[in-house]
Amino acid sequence: MKNRLPREFIFSLFSLILSVIVVHAVYVTLVRPKATFILQQQNEAARQDPNFVPERSLYVLVKDYEQEACFVLLLWALGMLTYKALAAMRERRLLDADLLHVPEGMRILPQDTRDYARQVEQLPAGERALLLPRALLSALNRFGATQNVQDVSTAAHGVCEAEAERLESEMSMLRYIAWAIPAIGFIGTVRGIGDALASAHKAVSGDISGVTEGLGVAFNSTLIALLLSILLMFVLHQLQQAQEKLVLDTGTYLDEKLIRHMQA
Repeated sequence: MKNRLPREFIFSLFSLILSVIVVHAVYVTLVRPKATFILQQQNEAARQDPNFVPERSLYVLVKDYEQEACFVLLLWALGMLTYKALAAMRERRLLDADLLHVPEGMRILPQDTRDYARQVEQLPAGERALLLPRALLSALNRFGATQNVQDVSTAAHGVCEAEAERLESEMSMLRYIAWAIPAIGFIGTVRGIGDALASAHKAVSGDISGVTEGLGVAFNSTLIALLLSILLMFVLHQLQQAQEKLVLDTGTYLDEKLIRHMQA
């Protein structure tokens, strides 16, 4: 677990840099040129036909800087969610394996704990640091020391509870991003309304293009930010549910594969 935290931090930093590069490249090469071209066409059509109603274009909806920042945060969050989901899948694969090889009807005595602990310690270092091997070793060591099954259950489930708290604390950054995306959308709303008010004097003379452009920025940034926030919160809750189920299933594994076989 000590090696996993720096690796996760490096992955998070790398995914942030990659998200900024990819999203900004798409905006510079595709989104903003396309949006500018569409707006020019719509303005030309509006000058020729006073009754012209422009169609809503996706490029125009996402062209502003606030939407770009929201997409950067979304891509960054999805990268971290993918990392955590893969880690949870790796943990869950161990639940399908019989790490102790205890036959049905066999009783584990305190003097046998060293032999069973060696089976877990023979796992590769990367797997030995996962939740299930740590809980098994904690339970076996406690049983060998105290010869009390109740103490074993408390120690094993204590490891699971500590893991649940750790997973919960590591979700704080993702929750912050889920909050920051709509906040950035509201910043775009304030900026757009400010631009519209700054152009209000032109509307008196009949030129409402500045007002409509400012209001477009305001509403588009809020719309895109809220949609992205809904998507991110859905994925976030799915991951949290998978992590909680993993911890519960690990506790069940300990009860069925280890604790019920113990006899003081």
